[in-house]
Amino acid sequence: MLTTAAGRFRFAVHLFANGVRYRLRKVLRRPGTIQALSLEVTHRCICHCIMCNIWKIPHQVEERPMSAWADLLTDPSFKSLVELDITGGEPFLKTDLACLFETISALGRTHLPRLKSIAITTNAILTQQVLETTKAILATLDGTGIQLVLACAMDAVDDRHDRIRGYTGAFEKMQTTLAGLMALREAHPNLILGIKTTILPANVDQLPQIDAFARRHGLFSIISPCIITGGRYLNQDRQADLAFTPHQIGQMIRFFSRDDLQWRHHAKAIKDYLQSGVTRRRCSCGFNYAFIRSTGAVHLCPLLPQSVGSIAQDRFSKVWRSAAARDLRGHIGRSPACRRCTEPGLERYALIHEGWTYLGILLRMGGHRFEQFHAHMGLNHYYDV
Repeated sequence: MLTTAAGRFRFAVHLFANGVRYRLRKVLRRPGTIQALSLEVTHRCICHCIMCNIWKIPHQVEERPMSAWADLLTDPSFKSLVELDITGGEPFLKTDLACLFETISALGRTHLPRLKSIAITTNAILTQQVLETTKAILATLDGTGIQLVLACAMDAVDDRHDRIRGYTGAFEKMQTTLAGLMALREAHPNLILGIKTTILPANVDQLPQIDAFARRHGLFSIISPCIITGGRYLNQDRQADLAFTPHQIGQMIRFFSRDDLQWRHHAKAIKDYLQSGVTRRRCSCGFNYAFIRSTGAVHLCPLLPQSVGSIAQDRFSKVWRSAAARDLRGHIGRSPACRRCTEPGLERYALIHEGWTYLGILLRMGGHRFEQFHAHMGLNHYYDV
């Protein structure tokens, strides 16, 4: 345990060694083993969000069928996969989503022996579909030891949420869905529920109320500023509309300065970015993390538009170690997009893999506080203390 001197020492040595390996890989542009993977299983969405243009991708653009995602996970590259992120578009528009989880359960011991967590990000509007599919998924995961993490989009605590999402009644439907999910949580302790908020000029004044909503209902909260990118969100044309005023930046700094926020490390990183205009943190995209679009295009980072290949043409393992991937790894952490990145998931995936940043947090926090932080962040799945 990290509360013992011996446990802290062993973990500190582990983190130090990880830091050496990470920096050697950076120099050589060689990947580590995949520990976290994001799959955009569809680009279709029923919302027309003001901060995202994924919904504008034409319907005729081909999506990989669910069987292709299932086949992907048999690739030997995923033997060390700890977390799987299912995203969209709106994942629950895929009526056969539960079938993917049946495959994952079947592959568990042979192909995905370290998988501990599967997250789904949803706008939570399709209440019946979300609840029925979640029930089926929980039944499939029963006895596997895998957590199901659902992050429901919540961008305001009133009908401003509807305007941001471009869908009338979105806030009411999201609350109904959450109520149903919280009832399911009572019977399924492996169901972890939370909200995900994109900070925009339209909702920056509601951050305390959103945080209070999450606390009141026992939900984790992920709150971070919108990201302008030609990669994941395809929203470079919205840069002027989504720009924050100095007053709004000040509101965010005050919010992220609070000592009681759930993701304190992330809050400090966001605060530092807002004050300096530059993100200063190590990133492991392309080293232990990858993102795959609905078309099969493989990205080392979801925010960088460059694809390094496609699972429609090659096995993932070949793409992961390709010359294109090697070249792009040299730009991870150095590109303009990296210096503006506020994506909390990418920061979290890097902490143990990069090592030295997390070692510094351990030394500053001490045993008991760090052990609580480590478990709250879900990083005990990567290193069981």
